[in-house]
Amino acid sequence: MRELLEYLVRSLVEHPDAVAVDSFEEDDGTLVLELQVSAEDVGKVIGRGGRTINALRVVIRACSVKRGGRVLVDVVD
Repeated sequence: MRELLEYLVRSLVEHPDAVAVDSFEEDDGTLVLELQVSAEDVGKVIGRGGRTINALRVVIRACSVKRGGRVLVDVVD
C-alpha cells in the first residue's frame, strides 16, 4: 500500500523526488501512512475542498481490504 500511495502521489505533484511515505503500525493494529511532499505541492495533494486526498484515502482503504485492518493516510508538513 505504501508503494501504491507513493506512485499515485508522484504522478500528481511537480516535485516527485520530494515525495516520501513513512509507515508505522499503532497499538490497535491500524496502519498509518504519513505522506510528505514539498511545500509547493501540498495544495495539489489536498485538492480543492480536500477532494484529492479523500480520493487517495478511498483507494488505499479499498486496497487494505485484503489486509483486513484499518489504514490511515496523513499529510505531514
